[in-house]
Amino acid sequence: MTSLGRVLIIAGSDSGGGAGIQADIKTVTALGGYAATAITAITVQNTLGVSAIHPVDPAVVEAQARAVLDDIGADIIKTGMLGDAEMVRTVARLLTHAGVPAVVDPVMVAKGGAQLLDGVALAMVRELLVPRTALLTPNAPEAEALTGLVVETTDDLRRAGEELLTMGAGAVLMKGGHIEGRDGQEGRVTDVLMTPYGETVFEGERIESRHTHGTGCTLASACAVGLAQGLSLEAAAARAWDYVHQAILQAPGFGAGHGPLDHGWPLRGRR
Repeated sequence: MTSLGRVLIIAGSDSGGGAGIQADIKTVTALGGYAATAITAITVQNTLGVSAIHPVDPAVVEAQARAVLDDIGADIIKTGMLGDAEMVRTVARLLTHAGVPAVVDPVMVAKGGAQLLDGVALAMVRELLVPRTALLTPNAPEAEALTGLVVETTDDLRRAGEELLTMGAGAVLMKGGHIEGRDGQEGRVTDVLMTPYGETVFEGERIESRHTHGTGCTLASACAVGLAQGLSLEAAAARAWDYVHQAILQAPGFGAGHGPLDHGWPLRGRR
């Protein structure tokens, strides 16, 4: 079973199915991996936004994760919504216990604007999680929060990425979706994968769509399953980028707000 690529996902649940644990499971499965979970919070949400968040006791989260690790095992851990400092400390302890690479999506704000990480927890992410990551996947606002730098252009993304590498991240995938038009790249999206040894740029036309709920969760999970399956970092990121691009193009159009992607398109052979 290990050839599937086992991904233990530690993140919050999205009742609308577009982001969080639901998006993570769909992504890992669609790309041929095996998904297991430790749920950090139950959210009440749909495409219009998050109306309530019910955190899970960190001890229960730890018990979920250890149950998986002690039996099924994991080739990689992917984290998403954590919420507070105690949860961050718990997850850091789990990463040390597991001894496998971690892909950390530093989820801070939901697509509809709900705050998903408090200020004390942010400091704990800097101190405890960033140095334990094989791959960190921040967008521009998250990069600003983590580094204290202004991130308004692709060059700013690179500067923030260098700072995150200095802070101990093994690699960073700096997402440029929030900086359209600020550095002459109107209508384009540029993400930069950075390691201590160089960078790889992913660039393409921006898809004009309101159906982009869960793109960050999806991209991070797609990278995680690729690494779990033995792909190189560059190959895993390239496949993930293509997967998300196609999932946006083929979004089903559900909901009146920020709609979900089509996570299952590879299973149907649509391209």
